[in-house]
Amino acid sequence: MVLVAGTIFSAGPATATTTVPGCTGLDHLKIPASVMSLPTTGGRVESASVMTSVVSGQTIQYCQVEADLFPVDPAAPNIKMRLDLPDDWNRKAMMFGGGGYNGSIPDLTQNVPFGPADQPVPLARRYATFASDSGHEQNPAAPPSLDGSFGVNDEALKNFAAGDALKKTRDASLFLIRHAYGTNPAEVYFAGGSTGGREALTVAQRWPTAFDGVISAYPAWNNLAEILDLGYLAQVLSRPGAFPGPDKQTLLYNSVIAACDGLDGVKDNVISNPGGCHFDPHTLRCPAGADTGPGCLSDPQIAAVIAMSSPFTWPYRIASGETGYPGFPFLSGSDMRTPFLGFGTTPPANPMPVTSGYGMQYWDQWVKYFLTRDPAYNSLDLDPRHPGKWLDRISYLSTIEDRNNADLRPFARAGGKLILLHGAADELVSPLSTSDYYRRVLDTMGPGATHAFMRYYVVPGANHANFGTPAFAAGWDSLSALEHWVESGQSPASPVVADVNHNRTRPLCEYPYWPRYRAGDPNSAPSFTCTR
Repeated sequence: MVLVAGTIFSAGPATATTTVPGCTGLDHLKIPASVMSLPTTGGRVESASVMTSVVSGQTIQYCQVEADLFPVDPAAPNIKMRLDLPDDWNRKAMMFGGGGYNGSIPDLTQNVPFGPADQPVPLARRYATFASDSGHEQNPAAPPSLDGSFGVNDEALKNFAAGDALKKTRDASLFLIRHAYGTNPAEVYFAGGSTGGREALTVAQRWPTAFDGVISAYPAWNNLAEILDLGYLAQVLSRPGAFPGPDKQTLLYNSVIAACDGLDGVKDNVISNPGGCHFDPHTLRCPAGADTGPGCLSDPQIAAVIAMSSPFTWPYRIASGETGYPGFPFLSGSDMRTPFLGFGTTPPANPMPVTSGYGMQYWDQWVKYFLTRDPAYNSLDLDPRHPGKWLDRISYLSTIEDRNNADLRPFARAGGKLILLHGAADELVSPLSTSDYYRRVLDTMGPGATHAFMRYYVVPGANHANFGTPAFAAGWDSLSALEHWVESGQSPASPVVADVNHNRTRPLCEYPYWPRYRAGDPNSAPSFTCTR
């Protein structure tokens, strides 16, 4: 046994277990600016405490480290980060991404996005786990992950939107891991969904040697492009009589399911082939197009539904090169009914209600703090198709927020592996956008090179983050699949995804394939075949 900085580790090969029986050597430790590849003024461990938690049914003892990373701009907030260092460390590390505008440190005892219910989470597997608030603390009075006020500071904005905080946190965490255990991790992984999914793609692209493997789920990869679409939809839904309330959202969703559910060979409340579903909302039209109650849609509501479900383009070119967003497939099975992540229970207005859709509130915060930097600005007054004096600022922000250009060749050359996941019924980030990203990777690298390092799966019936009661709550052990791929060269083969809310499984088909029912038990994956 060797003593390093007040902690003990077991010297030996990579398979040897290591322990952190005390945290005294880490408490108030200075983190040199030199260990981080991006500019900071260093950092400091604020506390280090021995913790015991029951995680995945196991009692885990670990050292929980709270640290601050200091900005270059004295007016910018610190990056607050946390690192959990378990006894019997497995010589691996996992960084978690955030969600929305971040602003809080993710739970380090969580699972990876769309993770399985019957396998241990990373900390229970004795991973060292770490994450940060991405460089700002959210106002506790704001809805979770919906405080964009930090955007008035340039360094804080880049820490979040460009992903700078990710690399700073990763570098500081590896410094602390070395200090605690006396060695680097053998493998370092990243997992995140939504904003965290975008962050996963950011680290793979910007720092191709920083992580050995990445899990990116339902990624908001072209963040600014989606924001412009959400701004347009906020205006559409704020028009008199245009907003379909919860009853009408349920009517639309149930009508799409009734029309398209059986097209994949079995009626199970899951549309497995969204591309084959083309529901016409005019079939739900109220008499004379007037709003006569919850059993039909008025003409303004039909127009709003079509706008939500259609590609959105703008008549100018932003610096990132994006010229549009593909829209949300609500007419082929995406589920807008989740009140918080969907399109809300009340229409957008000024001031923006907390009962409006998540995306509408996200747009409002972006306009107030990223774009105009005027908290009093009415976001519904800004037409993203014709932004006027704000066009140059939008173009500038696109160079920060939409940096993911699908060129992952350096990551692949470094041996990195990427698992990309999206739910076909996602109500917040369009699965069509992720499919577009995948096609861009194919165009850049070619099918063979892409398949050598990347897998992309669309899960029928799964919504955003398994929020609420999705038709299919996805659960797959993507972490074990990624470990086998990175560490043993065994790529994922015939994976099966479970519905964690129901006793059923499906084959997890590589895009553009989807599971078609053949024969047998409709709750069993072998009864389906991947087809296109």
